[in-house]
Amino acid sequence: MKLSRFKTPNTYFIIFSLIILVAILTWIIPGSEYSRVEINGKQVVDPQTFSYVESDPQGIGAILMAPIKGFVEASMIIGFVLIVGGAFGIFQKTKAIDAAIKGLAKAEKSSRVVEVLTIPLFMIVFSLGGAIFGMSEEVIPFVLIFVPLALTLGYDSITGVAIPFIGAGAGFAGAFLNPFTVGIAQGIADVPLFSGLQYRLIAWLITTTLAIAFVMWYAARVKRNPRRSVMFEKDDKKRANLDVDAIDNFGGVSRRHKGVLWTFAVGMGVLIFGVLRYHWYIEEIAAVFLATGIAVGIVGRLNISEITDSFLDGAKALVGTALIIALARGILVVAQDGHIIDTMLHSMSAVVADFHPVVSSQMMFIVQTFLNFFVPSGSGQAALTMPIMAPLADLVGVSRQTAVLAFQFGDGFSNLIIPTSAVTMGVLTLAEIPWEKWARWILPLEILFLIAGLLLLVPPNLLGWM
Repeated sequence: MKLSRFKTPNTYFIIFSLIILVAILTWIIPGSEYSRVEINGKQVVDPQTFSYVESDPQGIGAILMAPIKGFVEASMIIGFVLIVGGAFGIFQKTKAIDAAIKGLAKAEKSSRVVEVLTIPLFMIVFSLGGAIFGMSEEVIPFVLIFVPLALTLGYDSITGVAIPFIGAGAGFAGAFLNPFTVGIAQGIADVPLFSGLQYRLIAWLITTTLAIAFVMWYAARVKRNPRRSVMFEKDDKKRANLDVDAIDNFGGVSRRHKGVLWTFAVGMGVLIFGVLRYHWYIEEIAAVFLATGIAVGIVGRLNISEITDSFLDGAKALVGTALIIALARGILVVAQDGHIIDTMLHSMSAVVADFHPVVSSQMMFIVQTFLNFFVPSGSGQAALTMPIMAPLADLVGVSRQTAVLAFQFGDGFSNLIIPTSAVTMGVLTLAEIPWEKWARWILPLEILFLIAGLLLLVPPNLLGWM
């Protein structure tokens, strides 16, 4: 208990410290702005309209108001998280998740093939979700399934988070059809929509393979020696509550539990169809989860009181996650109110122009990575940067297609570690993993992603990829 009380506030302290740091930067970095114009219904930057404006340094009042402003700015995703948490509370109440985990754990013990394929198959599924329909916020509820699954299979909570989160993140960064990154960026850059598919498929395959290899390597080490886990003390307490005998004596998933699992699968199928066919976003996805939760409760033979109480319990469990999301968004609010984001964009875009085309495209990747700290939104960063990067690419001899690729790498890879990402902090808080432990663990993979991104930007320049 003492360990938990000490570790959990660390994340809150780090995020609040970043709010203070960004507020200090508003006293140092001059204010500026680009005018915005509407293209295809989206507000984008007009690269010819940069101008310095009067600075608006953010003081103590702005720092203290940042959390509530962040809560308002992120109200949609916070509401989404609470509703999804409630829906999963109902799902968990049916005990179908426990039954499925026990079934998979028993199968893994008796089959080497199942043991070897569990992590890569699930990660490929999540990676395809990131690559095809931009799976991001949707990954949060799956932490509730994969953390206990990982612990049951002899791994740790880091592995449980990594399977859905890094799987989807690798696919998001190497996306080939993601409408929220590739689609918007290509539209702004005036590149044929979803063109360059073949090379993006290669990029997706490489990034996904790297992610799977890293997670499998780590998971194997932890399974051999649980003390290698950065979460050993915390997870050891959770493992003590696992009923190993129940797994060995598990007789199979009951008909009622199968019905619940199929109902949940149908709900997820509807979600994927709606995102791909009708471009559903958070409101519609939350509605699907709510409907699925109610349906799961009915199929699981829960009464009205049980459905209601389990929904409330599930939502309550994510209040801490909601607060982290609000704090993370508060960092961006301070930067925006201080008018420093456009200044940094303008300064860094000028640096890109001084290099050979190959290096210029790689510098675009680095610039996008840095800016992602302040704008951890694929569509938001595309609207902010691509109106500048696209014409800049023309000037330095980089194809606009390559500039889009540099954008998606810069936006995608760093999403897995930056504390300003509401999804990242939400996932970690839900899994009770302190950000500093996660950052230390994932840093080697981020370095691998950085190297892969730099190398993947070389062939397009040499081959004249358009």
